[in-house]
Amino acid sequence: MIRAVVSDFGGVLTAPLMHGFARVQEDTGVPPEAFGAALVRATATDGRNPLFELEVGAITEAEFLATIERELTTILERPVALHGFGERYMAALDPNEALFAHYRTLHERGVRFAMLTNNVREWEPLWRPMLPIDEVFEVVVDSAFVGMRKPEPAIYALTLERLGLPAEACAFVDDLEVNVVAAQEAGMQGIVFRDTASAVAELESLLNNA
Repeated sequence: MIRAVVSDFGGVLTAPLMHGFARVQEDTGVPPEAFGAALVRATATDGRNPLFELEVGAITEAEFLATIERELTTILERPVALHGFGERYMAALDPNEALFAHYRTLHERGVRFAMLTNNVREWEPLWRPMLPIDEVFEVVVDSAFVGMRKPEPAIYALTLERLGLPAEACAFVDDLEVNVVAAQEAGMQGIVFRDTASAVAELESLLNNA
């Protein structure tokens, strides 16, 4: 029986994350694919993926942006400044009000909710006010504050521990298939978020067939 939903935030309860990169491109002229190339270069140079390091709180946002600016300057052959990146990026991610409303309805029906997000410590004041998270979610596990990230098995175990539920009692919703596969390997039911209508239908099917 499904007793709880564990949901991602960005890309599920917001517009697709590429909207954020599109906004940054408008403001800086840096194309989205250049960010990917910069991450690859930085990983090769430093021996660690700076995005992963940022998401587990091992480096600050300022350190991350300095690294990406360095690589983008080389790739694009011009100086690149990313000051205010987080504010620009998050401002482009409209909240998914329709899915949150459905979550609220399920919550009123007795379904419990936990959020499991790969995020950035400095961005918490930007994303938490986007929706009344605490009215529905009793548990919020933010990678940047727990030192681990999806799809690492330990972060799923931590979320289940904080919920106090076995994996088989939980459904997991995320926009990245690799994260959903990891949740399924942990024993949860998994839903790859593609659009709100499909996610709602899949959730209802799981809950009604439990």
